[in-house]
Amino acid sequence: MKLSILFLLRRNKINVKGLCPIECRITLDKQRKPFSTGIFINPKYWYNAKQISKPPNEENNYINNQLSLIKNKINQAFLLLQVKEEPFDVNDIYNQYAGKTLVKEYGLIEYYQIYLERLKKLIGIEIKQQTWDKFSYIKKDVSEFIKHHYKKSDVKLKDLDFNFISEFEYYSKIELEHKQVTINKALQRLKKVVKQSVINGYLDKNPFEEHKPKKVYPKIIFLTQQELDQLENHHFKSEALTRVKDCYLFCCYTGLAYREMFELKKEDLITKPDGTIWIYKKREKTERSFSVPLILSKALEIINKYSSESDYLLPRISNQSFNRLLKEIANVLEISKNLTHHTARKTFASTVLLNNNVPMEVVSKLLGHSKITTTQEYYAELMPEKLSNHLKNLQKKP
Repeated sequence: MKLSILFLLRRNKINVKGLCPIECRITLDKQRKPFSTGIFINPKYWYNAKQISKPPNEENNYINNQLSLIKNKINQAFLLLQVKEEPFDVNDIYNQYAGKTLVKEYGLIEYYQIYLERLKKLIGIEIKQQTWDKFSYIKKDVSEFIKHHYKKSDVKLKDLDFNFISEFEYYSKIELEHKQVTINKALQRLKKVVKQSVINGYLDKNPFEEHKPKKVYPKIIFLTQQELDQLENHHFKSEALTRVKDCYLFCCYTGLAYREMFELKKEDLITKPDGTIWIYKKREKTERSFSVPLILSKALEIINKYSSESDYLLPRISNQSFNRLLKEIANVLEISKNLTHHTARKTFASTVLLNNNVPMEVVSKLLGHSKITTTQEYYAELMPEKLSNHLKNLQKKP
C-alpha cells in the first residue's frame, strides 16, 4: 500500500489579504482524499517542489512546522491502521487522522455471517433452531445471487440499493423457481439483516425501506361440511388410517397445529367450574398462549378413546407419515383436495367456526393468532354457501 501526502495551494480562492489556503491531498493506491489544512499563505512564498514556505522567518517557520505536524499525524494514522491488520482505504486514514470514529465497511455476506453468529447464541433463549436455519438458507441464496448477478463473492453494504432487492426477487423467481410467498419470507429476513446494519451504524439508511412485497392471497384448502361428515362416518379397516383420521378430526374441531397436537398432554387440559374442559397451550409458531374449549362431543370422544397411562392424549405420528396416510384417506374418500395436517386447522376456522357465525375476533383468539389482521387476511372471504345464504336472506326483506 503506497501512501502519498501532498500539499497544494488553492490559488483560485485567494482572500482579500492576498493569501490562499493550503490543501492537503492524501493518496493511497490511486484513491485520493483532499481536505483543508486551515492554513493560509502568500503564494509567492510557497515552493511546491520542496513543499515548504521560504524564506525562513517567523511566519514561514510556523507554516512549515504546522505542515510537518499534519504530515506526521497522517503517517501515524496510516501505521496504526496497518497494525490492526484489517482492510482500510484512504478515507479511513483521514478519519483516523481527524480523530473520527472509524466505521468498518462490511460486505453484505460478511455482515450477514456476523448477524448469524450473533443470532445463533439466542437459540433456546429467544429463537428456535428452525428460525436460525431459515436465516442461514437465505444467506446461501443471497450469496449465490451475488455470484450470478455481480460476478463476485460479495457486495459492499453501502452499495446496496433498491435495484439490488428487485433483482434478487427476480432471480428467486426465475432461477430458484420459488413461489411469491417463499420470496416474501426471504426478503423479510434479508431486510431484517440490513436493518440491523443500519442500527449498528454501518449504513446511514435502509435502502430497502420503501420496498413493498407483492401481496399473496393463498388458496385456503379445507373440508366442507359434507366432506367433514363423510370422513367422520367412514370406518377404515386399517388401524393406522383410523388413528390418522381421529387425530385429523380432533384438529378439525380444535384448530390445533401439528406440533400442538403431537405434544398435547393431560396437563394441558383444565376443567372450568361449569364443567367445560379447555385446552391451554402455547403456540409453537408465535409463542403466544391460547385456549380452546372442548365443547364439541367428537373431540372429547377421540381423547377418551386414546386415554392411557401415557401423558400424551393422542397417538404420536410423525408429520411425514401423517400427511402420507392422510393422502391415502383422501384417495379412499375420493376427495380431490391436497390434504395435509394444516388443512384441519383451516377446516376448523372456515367450516366449523365461520360457517356457524362465530365472529372473526373469536376465531382469531381460538387460532392463537398474534393479530386479528392475520386471521382476516386468510379468512375474510366468505365461503360460497355462506354468501348464498346471506343473499337469500336479503331477498326475503321487503
